[in-house]
Amino acid sequence: MDFGLVQFLTLFGALSLFLFGMKVMSEGIQKLAGDKMRSILSAMTSNRFLGVFTGFLITTFVQSSSASTVMVVSFVNAGLLSLVQSVGVIMGANIGTTTTAWFISFLGFKLNIASLSLPIIGIAFPLLYFSRDRLTSLGETLLGFALLFMGLGLLQESVPDLQNNPEMFMALENLTGYGFGSIMIFLGIGTLLTIVLQSSSATMALTLVMCNNGWIGFEHGAAIVLGENIGTTITANLASLVGNVHAKRTALAHTLFNIFGVLWMLTLFNVVISTISGYMEGLGLNSPMEDPTMVPFGLAIFHTAFNITNTLLLIGLVKTIVYAVERIIPSKGRTDERHQLEYFGSGFLHMAEFSVLQARRETRRYCDLAHRMFNFIPEMIYETDKKKFSKLLARVSKYEEITDRVEVEITTFLIKVSRKQLSISTSEQLRRMRLVCSEVEKIGDVCFKMSTLLEKKREEKVYFTPKQRDELNNIFDIVNEAFDVMMVNLERGEVFARSNIQQAYALEKKINMFRDHVSEEVIGDIEKGSFQVKGGFYFNKMISSCEKVGDSILNINEAAAGVNVE
Repeated sequence: MDFGLVQFLTLFGALSLFLFGMKVMSEGIQKLAGDKMRSILSAMTSNRFLGVFTGFLITTFVQSSSASTVMVVSFVNAGLLSLVQSVGVIMGANIGTTTTAWFISFLGFKLNIASLSLPIIGIAFPLLYFSRDRLTSLGETLLGFALLFMGLGLLQESVPDLQNNPEMFMALENLTGYGFGSIMIFLGIGTLLTIVLQSSSATMALTLVMCNNGWIGFEHGAAIVLGENIGTTITANLASLVGNVHAKRTALAHTLFNIFGVLWMLTLFNVVISTISGYMEGLGLNSPMEDPTMVPFGLAIFHTAFNITNTLLLIGLVKTIVYAVERIIPSKGRTDERHQLEYFGSGFLHMAEFSVLQARRETRRYCDLAHRMFNFIPEMIYETDKKKFSKLLARVSKYEEITDRVEVEITTFLIKVSRKQLSISTSEQLRRMRLVCSEVEKIGDVCFKMSTLLEKKREEKVYFTPKQRDELNNIFDIVNEAFDVMMVNLERGEVFARSNIQQAYALEKKINMFRDHVSEEVIGDIEKGSFQVKGGFYFNKMISSCEKVGDSILNINEAAAGVNVE
């Protein structure tokens, strides 16, 4: 047997080049159509049929169902998709994986596209040095495309020649003599391969090469394809482990959908294989049962028919699937709303361009956390019960710890994402998010200082006058209005925030004018002896603190709008 360590490493290297080419092409496409794809996602999941088309479209672009389903899990985790919407997208993602088989069958084996790889690289390489984002992204896409087919060509050459390596054929042949048991063995091989390679497209490419070279027959290649459908669910389930309850349900829905499909296909397996063989002969082609070069086309038909049929069978049962996963993974109420990073998780960083969605959602949630923390302060002013006041003080202290920790975690994530190859616009968005996080942490610090001031005031038995309380209520209302404007600007994005920035400026001006007016009033009242000096001191500090919060809110609004950001 002429297949040693060097030959194995050559085969593995060819497969690695194929995977690397797919990664480069996927990232290039994401940069090229990142914003449009985000818009497509939000606009095209309004019903289950559009969701299926969306899943098909995304998987066709990124050429990996594992990547697209992990993306869907992360979107559900981020609250960008509902569980019902996600099931439709996952169904479409399964159909999208079938494009790989057709792509390779038509181009990879019939056209020697590997010979065109170097000319394509010759076109792509200069584009990488252009300053325009789109041209650079196009260059990366072409470079990935060239590397992908160069890897596929090398993969074909690296697969051992069965004439010179009969022992390998005999080893595989020994697995084919168990009837239906052999189908289950090859199904297991497909599952394991997909888990190891973390890409159903790569497993499909390897399967097509083995079938084309006569290693395995049509029916065993089809069994591997079924195994890929199970193996590809593992990635999403691993990604969901660090997600919230909705992410776990989405991953489980994907698993149930694929396993159900595999089960019904196994009951009709021989009938389907024979039907496809007869259909190809009816088209004037050779049977894939007899001609190894026809197996890639047979597998492409099998894979497509299987996924489309499975989707048609279950698309009317989306709500039933959702009900089932909700029963299997029940919500634990508030424990699923922990103050931690809910929208980030392992497995998402390889989708760097799409990580902006998770980062934006997590940043907005962080801002909402600061808003809730700020609203504890008015409660503390009016709370007369000592125990309840202590609980509020403890909550503010806890929130301050959370804001410090979450800022570090979000910033760390943003820095990790920014180290990836990103478009200039995406890098700028991540930079602004870091600025937003810094300002939110400042708001947390100011609120904590306000709570300690109120604690000290209580210990010293100093009280605000009714007039001071009314004025504090007024400035709290203005600051809350500023918070509301800020949250809307963060939610609706840069274009809206820029058109709405004048409202933020107006509220900031209103806060400043109120502070100046109150400061003068406090000095006047103290001089007249209208109220205690200590009460005036604490009152003035509270007003000044609200003004500082207003400054941070304005900075966040400017970051959201992309104005005055240094």
